[in-house]
Amino acid sequence: MTKRFWNLFKVSPVVLAATFFVANSALAGEVNEQVTNVGQLSETQESNDMSQVTSVSQFSDVQPTDWAFQALQSLVERYGCIAGYPNSTYRGNRALTRYEFAAGLNACLDRVNELIATATADLVSKQDLATLQRLQEEYSAELATLRGRVDGLEARTSELEANQFSTTTKLVGEAIFAVSDVFGDTRAARGGAPTQDLNYNTTFSDRVRLNLYSSFTGKDQLQIRLNANNTISNRGNDALGTGTGTNMSRLGFDGDNGNSVVIDKINYAFNLTDAVRVKVDATGGELYENVNTFNSDFASSGRGALSRYGRFSPIYRQGQGGAGVTVTFNPKGAISLSGAYLARTANDPTLNNGLFDGDSAIFGQLSFQPTKAFNIGLTYARAYQTDTAANNLFQGTGSIFANTPFGANTRTESNNYGVEATFQFSPKLAISGWGGYTTADALTGANAGADADVWYWAGGLALKDFGGEGNVLGVIFGQPPKVTGGSIKNVAGNTTFDDSTSYHLEGLYKYKVSDNIQVTPGLLVIFNPEHNDANDTEYVGTLRTTFTF
Repeated sequence: MTKRFWNLFKVSPVVLAATFFVANSALAGEVNEQVTNVGQLSETQESNDMSQVTSVSQFSDVQPTDWAFQALQSLVERYGCIAGYPNSTYRGNRALTRYEFAAGLNACLDRVNELIATATADLVSKQDLATLQRLQEEYSAELATLRGRVDGLEARTSELEANQFSTTTKLVGEAIFAVSDVFGDTRAARGGAPTQDLNYNTTFSDRVRLNLYSSFTGKDQLQIRLNANNTISNRGNDALGTGTGTNMSRLGFDGDNGNSVVIDKINYAFNLTDAVRVKVDATGGELYENVNTFNSDFASSGRGALSRYGRFSPIYRQGQGGAGVTVTFNPKGAISLSGAYLARTANDPTLNNGLFDGDSAIFGQLSFQPTKAFNIGLTYARAYQTDTAANNLFQGTGSIFANTPFGANTRTESNNYGVEATFQFSPKLAISGWGGYTTADALTGANAGADADVWYWAGGLALKDFGGEGNVLGVIFGQPPKVTGGSIKNVAGNTTFDDSTSYHLEGLYKYKVSDNIQVTPGLLVIFNPEHNDANDTEYVGTLRTTFTF
């Protein structure tokens, strides 16, 4: 700034008033946090609200020994144009631009005019008015620019208000384009030596989702999701002998409804109290969207792992697609507790269905999150299924035997136990992992009274900002669900279980093209598919492009 400005700065405390207003308006512009749901908007606005003060002593960061203390005190007493933040701070050390100073000057001029108009002109000295006039001349160009900007913003605001989609709802969309291919010598067999070649073609598929998020109080959220996709599962058709022959090669975003648009998810979340969050799912309820899965770098189907198993622990797939309620106590605290109940056929009034008599899952999770660097969860789920062939134990994750150990038309109960953890060693390095154990019991069918023990585990490594800001290099390794013991009998009357061990290895690179476009190439390798060491290794190469809007 010019010397003339600094000389004027010494003349009048009114200039300090302008400086104050500038600092506040500039600081208000500093808050630019990403809002992930409508309920956060009010919280962000509250952090920027300013309120009038009647005494400088109300500012916790202004002391009588500060060089500007007397000037601030004078402004409060003479002009009443000092405002502070809700946390009782003034924040007077921040630098400002000429535009910011002009904005503050204009605000102080308005205050002076108000004092004059209300017959309190004696509070404004001639010296102050002369100083203000010279400042107004000095910053006439900046003031004119600011007026133009304000007029433009008012016009744009009027246009948005006239054409806005909704005052309570925002639209969030995601579109996935994926190219995928499978490589290997033979198609996986459940047992014994494979006898069929791995016949597979390169595919190009998509998935599109449109989410309508509505908030009525600022702290609640109604979600309605429209979905269309045509990504056929890599496991193929057993009768035709095509595909990989195993669920272990499935992609995390697969599903095929012929690209017909359907409403596949409706839920409403709200705060019962400040310490209790409730989410009611009418349809499409999924535990992995309602609670912490401790695998944030890979959990998303559109921006996380490429594979189905690599996203999170299979324990979170219990009750998938059902209706019910999830309650979380102390959701923002270091220790939180979540409980849920989901019923897969809640809308079906026929025998062995409905909200309480059909397929269902009772879920509980205790989360310890003392810091952002270390999170751990202890999880339990009890599931009841009327037919494990139609609704299998892990929703198509792991070996076919692990998902349907007792065969078709078998009512099954299972107790699922899991532990999950995330370690953030630095802002650019994180590891996560999970382990789980399931004990299942057959209630009906040829294996009535039999039980099965299933184990699984995995770990993931994420290198953030690798090769550029926003990029992530990821590696996931683990063992998909495997039957390790129990009392299941084969046709020969012998106890049976998965003979060998499959291993899941996945490497991917999430490349951030822009804030709205991510390209993810990756390779999934399945060793000993179906926990059968007679099977050849299978490879799944995928290039996924995700658009968000």
